[in-house]
Amino acid sequence: MSDKGMSLFPLPSTPGSETNIQASKDPADGVFAIVVFATIMSEGYVTPSAKEPTTQCMFDSNDAACQYGMGIGILAFMACVAFLVADAYFPQISNAKSRKHIVIVDLIFSGVWTFLWFVCFCHLANLWSHTDVKTVVADAARAVVAFSFFSTGTWGLLTIFALKRYRQGVTEFGESYTDPANDHTTPYPPYPTSGPESYQQSPYTPQSEPLGDGGYQPPVY
Repeated sequence: MSDKGMSLFPLPSTPGSETNIQASKDPADGVFAIVVFATIMSEGYVTPSAKEPTTQCMFDSNDAACQYGMGIGILAFMACVAFLVADAYFPQISNAKSRKHIVIVDLIFSGVWTFLWFVCFCHLANLWSHTDVKTVVADAARAVVAFSFFSTGTWGLLTIFALKRYRQGVTEFGESYTDPANDHTTPYPPYPTSGPESYQQSPYTPQSEPLGDGGYQPPVY
């Protein structure tokens, strides 16, 4: 791969670039995700009363809400780890198409998880407004709602940076691509215009010997 191909879809950790901000945001998203799913796992299920020994979700006894929060939190944390590993190996990838695929996956995943975190925040905040505060750990529920909101903002920033990174790579690819049919910089060997220098008789052509006096003479009638 040439240096021109290496410059397409620039590195995510270039000093002083906007993509460096994106790389620094991944650990924060991982921490926010840990707070959400760890809080729900440890304190999200409570026993409303002694008469009801079964545990229920602290958000208005809606078990689906707790499962939703834990699900997207765990997947978001795993994705942050995967993207950090991809950013670490990104400089070693010399194929422009492979870089493009990584940036596209980052863009799509960040956009989808921004939407999922926003849904999580709205849904949990709505359920929390209908929850009896005396039967649950209020600080834990508020922490889950707050960090769901923070995750929406940070994943939204990741989506913006991934989009800029993708557009920058596409622009550089379009500027650096040259149609081979219109590329006049490649030297071609000159076409031979002169004909053969001189005709040379084959060394294997039998030579005709001259007829001397002792040669064969046809009979005369």
